Amino acid sequence: MADTQKSIGKRMFTLPVFATVVLLMALVLLLIPRSKKTGNLSPGDSLTIPLASVTQTASFYPVNVDGTEVEVLAIRTESGEIRTAFNTCQTCYDSGKGYYAAEGEELVCQNCGFRFTADRVGAAGDGGCNPWPIPASERIETEDSILIPYAVLADAKEVFSNWSK
Repeated sequence: MADTQKSIGKRMFTLPVFATVVLLMALVLLLIPRSKKTGNLSPGDSLTIPLASVTQTASFYPVNVDGTEVEVLAIRTESGEIRTAFNTCQTCYDSGKGYYAAEGEELVCQNCGFRFTADRVGAAGDGGCNPWPIPASERIETEDSILIPYAVLADAKEVFSNWSK
């Protein structure tokens, strides 16, 4: 009988301790400041893209700007140059499906199926089925990240107004 009482006592002690630990972990996760990589941006904020995450396969960074979902893509060319652009097509954007998906080292327009590699991303003046460029002059590059200012993102809201990703 003494063994049964010890077993019940251990269970009664273990359950509240476990529940307390889980509750504390949830509170910590809620209180940790979130990166401005994704989420809602306000004037004065910037979208932060860690340089370490930029490879020859496109990475996508969604963000909400004044109620409009905007997405930036970043990719590294074979020569190591970093290119950034909005994940919406200069031609197909108004279809709602004019955005890109990465297939290996290629990007594919989800509206018309056009395929291209990193060297075409962010090339100014290309027009056609290419993403809207974010030139290096409109972003800030630090030692470990790329910052896309709120104003640059806010200027692109119109081309995302019909986006259905």
